Amino acid sequence: MTLDLHIRSYKPEDFDQVMSLWIATGLGNPQRGDNQQIVENSISLGGELLVAVTPSNEVVGTSWMTFDGRRLHLHHFGVLPKYQRRGIGDLLTRESLRFAKRKGYQIKLEVHQSNAAAIELYKKHGFQFLGDYDVYIVRDLELINL
Repeated sequence: MTLDLHIRSYKPEDFDQVMSLWIATGLGNPQRGDNQQIVENSISLGGELLVAVTPSNEVVGTSWMTFDGRRLHLHHFGVLPKYQRRGIGDLLTRESLRFAKRKGYQIKLEVHQSNAAAIELYKKHGFQFLGDYDVYIVRDLELINL
């Protein structure tokens, strides 16, 4: 059963709550390059950050979609633990897919293979496993020696 909440676009004044949610859920933190400037820049480049908020304006879920000019990438999709299993993830997924459809671009995501609940949710909404891909990243640019 869902709570009395709604999904809306991010506002700059949401950032502190968004970051707290990302830290609480293990989705992100400033050391990973998650900051307000990056979020707002990604939105200005065609992305979107959806937030699930309660009537008291508490941010309880997020879906951050970045746009690379070719497809949307879904990041930092999560719900605060005390609000999980109430349909919020389903609502966020639906709104995220509506955004992708309006934009007219494919949407791609990464999910940890041990996150069975998320995998089930994504498959329910039409996401398909790409197959034999491993994901690599350089987060610390100081490690790049050219």
